[in-house]
Amino acid sequence: MKSSSDSKPQDLSAQIAQAIRDAIIEGRMIVDERLPSEAELSEQFGVSRSTVREALKRLAAQSLIRTQRGAFGGAFVNRLSYEDAYSQHITTSTLLLSMNAVSFETACEARYAMERACAPRAVDRRTPDHLATMRAEIHRQSQPGLSDESFCASDVALHRALVDAAGNPVLSYQLAGAVEAMQPLMNMITFTARSREEIVGLHTALTDALEANAPDAADQTLRQLEVYTLELGRDVMAARARKSG
Repeated sequence: MKSSSDSKPQDLSAQIAQAIRDAIIEGRMIVDERLPSEAELSEQFGVSRSTVREALKRLAAQSLIRTQRGAFGGAFVNRLSYEDAYSQHITTSTLLLSMNAVSFETACEARYAMERACAPRAVDRRTPDHLATMRAEIHRQSQPGLSDESFCASDVALHRALVDAAGNPVLSYQLAGAVEAMQPLMNMITFTARSREEIVGLHTALTDALEANAPDAADQTLRQLEVYTLELGRDVMAARARKSG
């Protein structure tokens, strides 16, 4: 690590956080292990306690450590769950899409490719609760007074149930970025042009395929959803281009 005279405090705190993070990932620090005190870390890294404090804040923000007060308190290595990581993954995916100007077609292709990979497992492992969630969202989407924003939220909830039905937490984590981050982007681009009846029909066909243990039908329905979404996106963006031109 660079000396304190060569680096700004924020750079040093990032380096310290990275060093501790590496120790956790590599297993040199284990779950529930207590980190050295601020004073000890300050001496170890040759920095001020405020810089150490900032490094610990960075680690806590990543859910890698937790702090406890009292005589037996301090900072401890946290057990990071997939659920804890979801929100960070979704935020990162959303930022990547917006900051790097990922095209609508690229986002759509990625999202449906991952969902199709997930679908056969969802057919095999779905439970009555997963089907009930999807049916409830289809019913919600069919309500004439439902707002565009609520329809988009229901769309996300239905596809989240499909993903979770695969029964694989790693897949659920990886697909969180596609379903929770990419899908709202695609929804908001196309919601003014799409036919709710068309979407509800495809969602019903997808749920029927899961219930009937029909992986080919589920795959075909997801392909239809992808084609329909891409067509809508192209039409909407072409209309915007004509209006701005």
